[in-house]
Amino acid sequence: MRTQIKKVSEIPGPKSKVILARRAAALPAGLGKSTEVVVEKAEGALVWDVDGNQLIDFAGGIGMVNLGHRPQVVIDAVKDQLDKYIHPGALVTTFEPYLEFAELLNKITPGDFPKKTLLANSGSEAVENAVAIARYYTKRPAVICFEGAYHGRTMLTLSLTSKYGLFKKGFGSYAQDIYRFHSPNVYRRPNSMTEEEYIDFCIERFDQNLISHVDPSAVAAIIIEPVQGEGGFIPVPKRFLEKIRKVCDDHGIVFIADEVQAGAGRTGKFLSIEHSGVIPDIVTMAKSIGSGLPISAITGKAEIMDAPHLGGIGGTYSGSPIAVVGALATVKEIIKPEFLDRATHVGKIITDRINAMKEKFSVVGEVRGLGAMLVVEFVKDRTTKEPDMDFAMAVIKKSVSNGLILIRAGLYTNCIRFLPPIVITDEQLHEGLDVIEEAIQEVLNER
Repeated sequence: MRTQIKKVSEIPGPKSKVILARRAAALPAGLGKSTEVVVEKAEGALVWDVDGNQLIDFAGGIGMVNLGHRPQVVIDAVKDQLDKYIHPGALVTTFEPYLEFAELLNKITPGDFPKKTLLANSGSEAVENAVAIARYYTKRPAVICFEGAYHGRTMLTLSLTSKYGLFKKGFGSYAQDIYRFHSPNVYRRPNSMTEEEYIDFCIERFDQNLISHVDPSAVAAIIIEPVQGEGGFIPVPKRFLEKIRKVCDDHGIVFIADEVQAGAGRTGKFLSIEHSGVIPDIVTMAKSIGSGLPISAITGKAEIMDAPHLGGIGGTYSGSPIAVVGALATVKEIIKPEFLDRATHVGKIITDRINAMKEKFSVVGEVRGLGAMLVVEFVKDRTTKEPDMDFAMAVIKKSVSNGLILIRAGLYTNCIRFLPPIVITDEQLHEGLDVIEEAIQEVLNER
């Protein structure tokens, strides 16, 4: 019996369909939408559409609301700030919330060395700034990124991004001096290799690329997601991250960890790279550090961050006090041990339930991720691991129509990603997982 999902009409209902028609007429066709849910309000892990349906949210704005929709501490902070000033401009004046947030990030991000923080508005801007600062600091042009990566949609970040057909097709040419290396995907390793042998192979291939693709002396930065997001929630093996750290140390290269999706407590630690013990030089953060407000951060070694000349970095809206106070309230909640423990707990429930489905359904190829950042990958055959993107899409459509908001992921778009707000209740979590299990069975029956 459904207690958290409450349907009063089909999804999308009549009011939603009218608004969706307006969207089609007013907005560019290239602006995708993963579902046909038209939101009226949202709170915690629940969303209400304009037709009065109550849905459970397993997408979380693509990992944007780890603290839940409309957390009260964020609302209170923003309301209080609105009574003071909106934005006198960080390039013109100084205001304390920016400093307080920077001081907090400097303190809690990995690394026992002096740090400084620059604020921006989006994950793409954070990556752009991180790369620009690394280039300025090293006086080198090249950047190494990885297959399966997603870093944004600006010219530079789209150049760094993988998954050509969805994100890059038709938008070239792209930025120069970008070199894309192979990134380990243990699930799709050759059958003849053990996991350790495969990681050894990836490390050897990395070294070869430093000869065949680009010389380390030309490289300003190596940027990697410690858990690939759009690529399919693939945790990068610890030994591979350690290899990157060693190469950076040996050749004076800046190690950038992109934590835009995996950070902010999603994996059970504030940043996902903390699980490995590897210390990056710069970290980029966005999404859930602001609970849905447009803010991002670049935190790194002070000597690197100080490299650009006076006036060389910054932006008109960067460090908006409204966003900053919301982010400050958010991060103070996220770094509490009970919140991080909750992320681990949510992840265990999802993993246990999907692994049980794996025993039941042969279309489930793998369940993977870290903490509460998880995917289920669908395949046509477990031996060949041939991706089944149509099955994933069919399960999502059925789930959404039954009141559960879901989105896809993966290089082959054959994965369903789990990014529910960490504040989701166990009851809501299990009910949502029941919807997915029923949807898988229904799609199999139809086939």
